[in-house]
Amino acid sequence: MIRFCASGILPAERAVVTMVNAWSVEWPEGLPPDGEAWTQAIKALQSADQDILVTNEMPFGHWHPTRHKFNADRAREWANLHEKALDGLSRLPVRAVISSRPILSGSKLVNEAFALVDGRYEFLHQKHYFPAENGWQEQAWFETERQGFEVKEIAGVTVGVLLCTELMFTEKARWLGKLGADLIAVPRATGTEHRMWRTAASMAAIVSGAYIVSSNRIGQQDAVSPRFGGGGIIVDSDGNETGMTTRESPAIRVDLDKTLSSVSKSRYPVYVRAPDTCKP
Repeated sequence: MIRFCASGILPAERAVVTMVNAWSVEWPEGLPPDGEAWTQAIKALQSADQDILVTNEMPFGHWHPTRHKFNADRAREWANLHEKALDGLSRLPVRAVISSRPILSGSKLVNEAFALVDGRYEFLHQKHYFPAENGWQEQAWFETERQGFEVKEIAGVTVGVLLCTELMFTEKARWLGKLGADLIAVPRATGTEHRMWRTAASMAAIVSGAYIVSSNRIGQQDAVSPRFGGGGIIVDSDGNETGMTTRESPAIRVDLDKTLSSVSKSRYPVYVRAPDTCKP
């Protein structure tokens, strides 16, 4: 059962934690929240009971915003699938899951990032920046209901979220770092060219002093759909890439040390004061 909470942190989560493990994954395009494909996708997580899992962006079912025209029936089906999948995500053997899902909103969808901690649903963020090109016609499919880039205490660490394209805007990563983020989770749905995303992840860590953990889907539905490239990325709080998922290793993890992220925030360029006019 999923418990929804908007009132903050439960007392058990206030314990001082300096080290957690965070997972990056590459899950297949069209993933169902049950069955053999699901069992294989979560196989590596069986010993991760104290860890944080960052999934790819809207991880279940096929990617729908491939064409410009919004399709209400497909949107509803996609949203319902992710609603159903919350129960399966909440049963994973991890302390916290950070993911995103499509939710019907007026005449479009919103892409909402959330955390599941001990079966409790915690709102994190809604996506603000939407691409508009073949394969990724998100501008026609999505809107933003809840503005803002904020942080939350999740499983003992301070977490911010940048959803896919938002990683390209370093001022948002810097802002989350200023709010105290130890971890910036970046669920993605990106193609086979990784250079730009790896650079963006490193820059996000450099300007924020936070660890970056990003996951991506992999595979292709059909010839007219995008080919997703996998390649989940982990970057430490000094901007060094420490790991990237592959077909052979579709799940990897990092030891996230809050002490190190705190030290990184005292270093150049994180400590540099920005003029008031540069606030996001």
